[in-house]
Amino acid sequence: MHKIMKNSILILVACDNNNIVYTAAVEEAAELNECFLWKSHDEAKVDKVKDELADILIYAILFADKYGFDIPEIIAEKIEKNAAKYPIDKAKGNAKKYTDL
Repeated sequence: MHKIMKNSILILVACDNNNIVYTAAVEEAAELNECFLWKSHDEAKVDKVKDELADILIYAILFADKYGFDIPEIIAEKIEKNAAKYPIDKAKGNAKKYTDL
């Protein structure tokens, strides 16, 4: 694990409060959203997007570690669930919720 990331995670683990970590993750997601607010994709500042995405990933990895989740495994499981909910033949090109397909 990268030294800077390890230090960031150590600081967060020290607080040992999931609500603080969750709130911080939500705040970082809001900051990522701000990168695109009222802008086209091309107008977003790539360095800012990269920084905010990195912050979100740090919190996601921290959560996965705290709960003992295997990241590739939970991603694969979620992709399988989404494939079952949104079959390509029904969902492709469609913005409907899976319950409305």
